[in-house]
Amino acid sequence: MKISARKIKGRIVEVSKGATTAHVRIDIGGAVVTASITNEAMDELGLKEGGDAYAVIKASDVMVAVD
Repeated sequence: MKISARKIKGRIVEVSKGATTAHVRIDIGGAVVTASITNEAMDELGLKEGGDAYAVIKASDVMVAVD
């Protein structure tokens, strides 16, 4: 499959399942990104701490801020 979004492979460092939504934290080489997905998607993908996964990132804009 080809996709216009960026795929960055990493390791799952934390999965926390809530009532309907799971938060998945993926270490992508020292930076950690967090995704919110449905519990159903988490179960279907078999996501577990220590497993490999891709962070698929598609953004139309990026915000930058400073103190």
